[in-house]
Amino acid sequence: MRWSDCHCFLFALAAALCFAVAGCSRHQPVDNPQPGVYYWRTTLRLDNTERDFLAQHHIGKMYVRYFDVVMRDGRPMPNATLQFLQPVPTGVEIIPTVFVMEECMRSQMVDEMARLLVERVLQMNETNDVPDVQELQIDCDWTEQSQTAYFAFLNKVGELLHERKMQLSATIRLHQLRMAPPPVDYGVLMVYNTGSVRRMDQRSPILDKQDVATYLGDLEDYDLKLCAAYPNFDWQVLYGSDGRYKAILYDEDLNDSSVYRQVAPDRWVAISSRDIPTLNEDASQATWVVVGDSVRLFRPSAELVLNTARALEKERPGINDQVIVYSLNSKNIKQYKSSYYESLYHHR
Repeated sequence: MRWSDCHCFLFALAAALCFAVAGCSRHQPVDNPQPGVYYWRTTLRLDNTERDFLAQHHIGKMYVRYFDVVMRDGRPMPNATLQFLQPVPTGVEIIPTVFVMEECMRSQMVDEMARLLVERVLQMNETNDVPDVQELQIDCDWTEQSQTAYFAFLNKVGELLHERKMQLSATIRLHQLRMAPPPVDYGVLMVYNTGSVRRMDQRSPILDKQDVATYLGDLEDYDLKLCAAYPNFDWQVLYGSDGRYKAILYDEDLNDSSVYRQVAPDRWVAISSRDIPTLNEDASQATWVVVGDSVRLFRPSAELVLNTARALEKERPGINDQVIVYSLNSKNIKQYKSSYYESLYHHR
């Protein structure tokens, strides 16, 4: 072999090795992968069903929503802060999670917002005796328009956390797979809320295989460690007689024959009118149901979720090394068999 040929061969080999190392690094599992759950309520109080779920499925990580950040009077402000009505479960790593409205990225205060957010989370940990917190997660539906400010915000949050030997993670929505990955230690791919609730005749807005299939090809080259979160919840969506979206209902009794008549396996029609609460658990908002309105129940089947998880694993091996279920809620838990959760957590 001539020197020039040898040189070209070595260069090609080195390039291939670099590519392989980058690919391996990108596809590494998250640190210390464990079965996980999201807890997304305004009070921390677990019932026996929820505690049994943690024990039965050996849940190692619990991503707990601490508060939201919203714009108020031109400034980012905390909202709907979690009240700790019980001690946090023992033997489960608590990961504080903060939802940040995208509009907050237009405040020109991202560094200050990052500092105040981290300080607030640390103070809540101390006040409520949350032990040995190793990570903070940010949830934001950012877009190309807010990307620069959001990434600057994450860089500042990450800097403050890394000084304390803590990790930073972020949620990743399917459409964000086609944008640059955020500057975090790893991402949680949200494999739910894939569609829109705006029209009654549409496919399921929680999870639809066609919506997911659109983004499967983006998984392999997404340059960030990823794990996946899957749904176990349903939505009761209220539509007017014209088929237009009105509200998402909260725990409405669709079997109340004085109000609803079932006309299909997943659809009910209102036969009387009344005020009912919407998705807000504190019933601070309400909507008026009138005769002729329809309610559609959207609930992904166990088969659909498991098939979706398998499709993601095929495109991105290791993405299901850590699975997170949204959410820890006794009503949601009871919708599926225990064997389903075991299959999902251990991708059998």
